[in-house]
Amino acid sequence: MTHPTINGKPVHPAARMYAREFREGKLSRREFLARTTSLGVTAAGAYALGGLAMPGAAKAQEARDGGTLRFQMDVRALKDPRTADWSEIANVYRCWLDYLVEYQADGSFRPMLLESWEINEDATEYVLKVREGVTWNNGDAFTAEDVAHNIRRWCERDVEANSMAARMASLIDEETGQAREDAIEVTGEYEIVLRPSVPDITLIAGFADYPGAIVHPSYNGEDPAEVPIGTGPFLPESHEVGIRSVLVRNPDHTWWGTDVYGGPYLDRLEFVDFGTDPASWISAAEAEEVDVLYESVGEFIEILDAIGWTKSEAVTANTITIRPNQEAEVDGEKPYADARVRRALAMAVDNAVCLELGYAGLGTVAANHHVCPIHPEYADIGPAPHDPAGAVALMEEAGMADFEHELISIDDDWRKNTTDAVAAQLRDAGINVRRTVLPGSTFWNDWAQYPFSSTNWNMRPLGVQVLALAYRTGEAWNETAYANPEFDSKLAEALSIADADKRREVMAEIEQMLRDDGVIIQPYWRSIYRHYTDEVVGAEMHPTFEVHSYQLGFKA
Repeated sequence: MTHPTINGKPVHPAARMYAREFREGKLSRREFLARTTSLGVTAAGAYALGGLAMPGAAKAQEARDGGTLRFQMDVRALKDPRTADWSEIANVYRCWLDYLVEYQADGSFRPMLLESWEINEDATEYVLKVREGVTWNNGDAFTAEDVAHNIRRWCERDVEANSMAARMASLIDEETGQAREDAIEVTGEYEIVLRPSVPDITLIAGFADYPGAIVHPSYNGEDPAEVPIGTGPFLPESHEVGIRSVLVRNPDHTWWGTDVYGGPYLDRLEFVDFGTDPASWISAAEAEEVDVLYESVGEFIEILDAIGWTKSEAVTANTITIRPNQEAEVDGEKPYADARVRRALAMAVDNAVCLELGYAGLGTVAANHHVCPIHPEYADIGPAPHDPAGAVALMEEAGMADFEHELISIDDDWRKNTTDAVAAQLRDAGINVRRTVLPGSTFWNDWAQYPFSSTNWNMRPLGVQVLALAYRTGEAWNETAYANPEFDSKLAEALSIADADKRREVMAEIEQMLRDDGVIIQPYWRSIYRHYTDEVVGAEMHPTFEVHSYQLGFKA
């Protein structure tokens, strides 16, 4: 692993290639930063490689010390972090549980509990350097053994809803469903070596995903707020599902990050739940009951602009999928096991109409394969086919012309509206559809099990990450129940290719396979927005909805 260095840090050969491609205009700034920092190049090093000026100091560093910030957000039940299935859950426990790596809005990866990492040229060995001087809030020293313990937990495939196992697949023994004996080696008090069974370019990005919070070795899977041992700067004071979650600065714990990244600034952070109707969020804003909105949507964006709140925008690979579950039974039958039925549903829908009616045009049209143009390995295979007459013919061929589909969604604004737009187009094509709209408290209980429903998906830095989580056979978040050995094989091949340009060639086949199999209707990629009062700093919208509590504060 001897490579040229920047400020004494080794530079992976691929990073130099990415810098060249960036300067030649072949990579966007975001792609370049994501690729190079995931290989272990620091953000400063990546900016230097690309000939870019480093951004100025973070706004949160201008914050005054103290204060209570009220943050509108759904307050969900807490659970074992590795099984968390919504960003809102992680935003609460993120206040006292830190991460190995943090994904930044500019596309780069920032070391947190890891100080640095190095990856060999074919991504079959990772050397992780653990940050020294960190302590748990119970006084225990934080070491490489703690990191190894967490990675082993993530590898426990048989733990129900443990989606981190999908991210750690290259470290898992297929026979035992546990980490391979030779996959994780603690080589020093502050050093670990990981040895994936196949080349794997996604591990660092996987560490940064929201179920990857680092827990104390004593943690046994209970509500993490019950015994909140962590390395972060806050502690939970109360957590009432659907009402409010209150975090307070821990006066008895010196946070390691203060000297590294600054903060924390707040004395108290309150996540307040105003339900799923955006109108209630606006009312709370106008009544000065909150300082920050989790997300601003649709026509309400203009209203918030008008009342003088600051708007922050992020261009993302966030999306919504309308998907049939291929294993779901309806009246003893599996209507969506037939690919003709699934393809017919997709063919009947014009994705551009869904974007306009469902999200007020605030995004870009997608193509039914869940890989975004901002993903490094995106392959343009053209728009999704729209053929209502052909859709009806396929339904008739499958013997499903008279079947009534029940299309389910949550009762909020853009997800409900988008699903309404899909249902209307299916009906216009001559396909029978019944709409069912459920309150969030009901919808989320079975979100992965409905026969035919819509679900929002957050972005991941890499397209292969999304596909591994959502469509690989047997994964915890595979709500489509898609199980295609050829797809799994092609995806495994793509996951092993470090060069995104070469990976793109395989990705084109994968994207076409998803579309041909009618796995999803995925109509658009959405820009996302957040509003907050002009006194708040550190609350800019994050591409994956992360809330970094240590950055939040009020202007000095």
